[in-house]
Amino acid sequence: MRRERLERVLTHASPPLHLSPATRDRALAEDWFRRFEGAGLDGVMAKRLDDRYRPGERTMIKVKHARTADCVVAGFRWHKNGRNTMIGSLLLGLYDDAGTLHHVGVTAAFKESTRRQLVADLAPLREGALEGHPWRDWAAAQQEANEKMQRLPGATSRWNRGKDLSWEPLRPESVVEVAYDHMQGDRFRHAAQFVRWRPDKRPEECRYDQLEVTPAYELERVFGARVKASRSD
Repeated sequence: MRRERLERVLTHASPPLHLSPATRDRALAEDWFRRFEGAGLDGVMAKRLDDRYRPGERTMIKVKHARTADCVVAGFRWHKNGRNTMIGSLLLGLYDDAGTLHHVGVTAAFKESTRRQLVADLAPLREGALEGHPWRDWAAAQQEANEKMQRLPGATSRWNRGKDLSWEPLRPESVVEVAYDHMQGDRFRHAAQFVRWRPDKRPEECRYDQLEVTPAYELERVFGARVKASRSD
């Protein structure tokens, strides 16, 4: 088997080279899924025992941590087709203990029909949105940069450096529930998935303290024991 050959080759491997743990014991895999999260690992990979390795094909399943959060919708970006066509993404915010609304990420996976409908649905929230908006300074800086044909420092996407990240403010009065897999600092690591609107939720209730916090779990504790065991063999 590929795994057995890999284990033989890496029997005496030492950091920073590690062999990812593997098991056929479901209970142990579930334990890893819970404990290793604090090390920043997204989840576990699962595959059929009788499945052969097929290069270029996605035959394994990534079981990721998933949780939800209620976020304020404080802005949006137009779809790449252009202004007034469709909504590209919604800008999400969470309040800290001091009452400051922080931009934590976006949700963007919508059907085309939904994107078009959102243009009309969000129109009332665009009226007077910039007046008193918590991100007003950010909006003003973006507008000035656009007028000067400049790109703001740090405004490029880490996934697509040519992506337009200009945005439109909305009065922060609407709440959405989104699913996310992991936090990177104080932001969602990846784009969050839209779950539902929350008309029953007040924006000020969308705070960081609703998030499930995972205790830190150093990578050395995850792999260190395995490395030491290999050296003692």
